[in-house]
Amino acid sequence: MIAALKDRLFGPAIARDLTASIVVFLVAMPLCMGIAIASGVPPEKGLITGIIGGVVVGLFAGSPLQVSGPAAGLAVIVFEFVRDHGLSALGPVLVLAGLLQLVAGALRMGGFFRSISPAVVHGMLAGIGALIVIGQFHILFDSRPLSSGLENLAAMPGRVLGLSPFDLRNTEFALMIGLITIAAMLGWEKFRPASLRLVPGALIGVTLATLIAFLTGLEIARVDVPASIMGAIDAPGTGFLAPLASPALLVTALAIAFIASAETLLSAAAVDRMHDGVRTDYNKELRSQGIGNLLCGLAGALPMTGVIVRSSANVQAGARSRRSTILHGVWILGFVALLPWLLKEIPMAALGGILVVTGWRLVSLSHVRHLFASYGLLPAATWAVTFILVVMTDLLTGVLVGLALSLIELIPHRKSLRLAVDEDHAEEESRLRLDGSATFVSLTRLTGTLERLPTGRDIHIDVHRLRGIDHTSAEMVREWIARRIAGGQSVAMAGPQPMVDRLLPPAH
Repeated sequence: MIAALKDRLFGPAIARDLTASIVVFLVAMPLCMGIAIASGVPPEKGLITGIIGGVVVGLFAGSPLQVSGPAAGLAVIVFEFVRDHGLSALGPVLVLAGLLQLVAGALRMGGFFRSISPAVVHGMLAGIGALIVIGQFHILFDSRPLSSGLENLAAMPGRVLGLSPFDLRNTEFALMIGLITIAAMLGWEKFRPASLRLVPGALIGVTLATLIAFLTGLEIARVDVPASIMGAIDAPGTGFLAPLASPALLVTALAIAFIASAETLLSAAAVDRMHDGVRTDYNKELRSQGIGNLLCGLAGALPMTGVIVRSSANVQAGARSRRSTILHGVWILGFVALLPWLLKEIPMAALGGILVVTGWRLVSLSHVRHLFASYGLLPAATWAVTFILVVMTDLLTGVLVGLALSLIELIPHRKSLRLAVDEDHAEEESRLRLDGSATFVSLTRLTGTLERLPTGRDIHIDVHRLRGIDHTSAEMVREWIARRIAGGQSVAMAGPQPMVDRLLPPAH
């Protein structure tokens, strides 16, 4: 009994979680601060969100290996909101957004967010990524982003033309620090030794840039954090919820809740594909995110989502349970509480460099090429229109127009949107027959049926009577089949060859 208890407390699973938590902590620290700066708020606001995302959301999460914290996907909407309404109005908006997520989770709406067209989600993320790159470009010059993406874009040539190699000032030095950060980050990720593969490139970049700036005494802008993390928490005061009387703020709360939920569940689905452990409970994950955003609002911090960069680092580092996520939040809290003077040495341009790389990676052109090659012009056009409108107008307009365009995919199935799924479970094989049209309207039911299928037996799917399928449902089925095959199961499909080709993953 003593040996069993010792193994439970100090066994290999605990050791893996401990190691993974340190890796995630090292990835999260610069990103929490950088995303806060990209959102137009002090860096400590991002650190508070990271702490809550680890310690609190990690405890209740429906996706045990997913890591939550401030996300680049919300940086643009927060920046515009704070610019127009002030930081004090963000707290009540996040409280309302968190309550909306809690209600959505209680009503079991997790499947609804998974039914959102991948073209819209990825087009939105690509647009956000482009706006982050354009905005953080100015941080590289020790300046502040302007009020809109178009203004930032228009001012970029002037920044470059204003440089002078013969009269080096703080602007030139800040740019050098930012470029060194980007080069070190990308170079490390490309050439790092296998034995150090878990050391994040962002940490290498910001550490090198900070050392250079410190040793050379450069007078460039540094991160400004309070001496005590408690001093960064803005507790609610009298009239805290009064700003919610404004309809504009109610719309913003709804937008944050919607986008945060979609990004979280998209990330959770991606995390599920990375490991063969416990699957995500999407409604529980939605409720935990609601708790997190509610607490972030009460603390005056940034909104949070489940984030794929930190989550993938967690899985790759060998995490086995939610302990890793919780501990990474503890490490952030300890670092901020004990070493705030070290954070104050980090150049702003270094964090800007990290965000430029992060934003660029959100602009995944490979995804739109995949959409066009696999599903044709309409999904690719939906991606492109969503992307362009997010950059040229605003986030909400881009998403709403993208969702409207995704409805066009229902036109070929307008006579019948019904999908019947017949199940037949034998001792060694499960058989499914799909009859009707598979669209995002019926995706929640189809997903639930597939995920309830018992593991450890062969799967046979008959699509002879499947009259049509949209790209949202096809993507989900392909990912599910790929995951089953990766787990060592056999998945066979019978039906017209074009439909089979559309649904089976390429490696099959």
